[in-house]
Amino acid sequence: MRLNEIGQQLRAYRLESGMRAEEIAARLGVSRAALYRYEKGEVIKLDTVQRLAELLKISPLSLLGIGVEYYSRTIGFFERVRQLEETADQVLQVGEPLCYLVTSEAYDSVLVQVSAEVAEQAGSDSPTVKALSEQVLGIMSARKRAYQMRRPNLITMISEPVMQRFLEQGVADSLPLSGGLRVLCRKVAAAEVETIAAMLETEPMGLQFSLIPGGELSTNCSLLRQRDRATLVINPFRSDASCVNASGVALVTSAPEAVTSHQRVAETMWRDSLKGAAAARRVRELLAGYAAQ
Repeated sequence: MRLNEIGQQLRAYRLESGMRAEEIAARLGVSRAALYRYEKGEVIKLDTVQRLAELLKISPLSLLGIGVEYYSRTIGFFERVRQLEETADQVLQVGEPLCYLVTSEAYDSVLVQVSAEVAEQAGSDSPTVKALSEQVLGIMSARKRAYQMRRPNLITMISEPVMQRFLEQGVADSLPLSGGLRVLCRKVAAAEVETIAAMLETEPMGLQFSLIPGGELSTNCSLLRQRDRATLVINPFRSDASCVNASGVALVTSAPEAVTSHQRVAETMWRDSLKGAAAARRVRELLAGYAAQ
């Protein structure tokens, strides 16, 4: 057993459950400090793994890193992605309108404003929503800091319809926002797309973007490669998804057949997609069309 990985998954599942560390520790009959030690990768007994799995309502195999992992809340899912990115040598992403790890400070800033407005709309639940949002934003910021320190190779494939909708509706397009904030979200989206166009033109080392022409993609996934393994992430949650009302189930697996199948599809998409100057020209055409509206 890889104790460090068990600890990481325990933390992700704890956040996913919505239970406080104190509550889980009390029901296990251990101290909160002991639970945190488990999350840091210290030795954990198999019977404790079994009891934790029962508490968290997951399979013991998933906690041991053998089964498929499922996450239905953004907080648990983003924490698990953070863990995987911290050791990945390559991250291949398909389906989102941008790559969060290389977004600007303005993008993070507008996420903070969106989260604050969503919390205000929650009425009596506002303090809870605000606290949860701050946790999620903290995890997101940690992901970006880790990337900036390690610089794994990034490959991002964006479909043209997804990028066009991102330009038209802006960041957090699924959320009901005030008029002023919606305008800001569109402005930030346009700036991020402009940055993508520039990266397509300059092709910075370790960072590759491509544009997939045609219709909507039927998948939104990532492949994260480490030295000794690859992990597939099926992702229904965008980086600008609400931590409160986002719906979907994310899947994380290292099953070879799942990884190989998605790798094969991704390779075909990459081969057929626009790259470099050709992709940059098309992205700038989309930007020009947006500006003319």
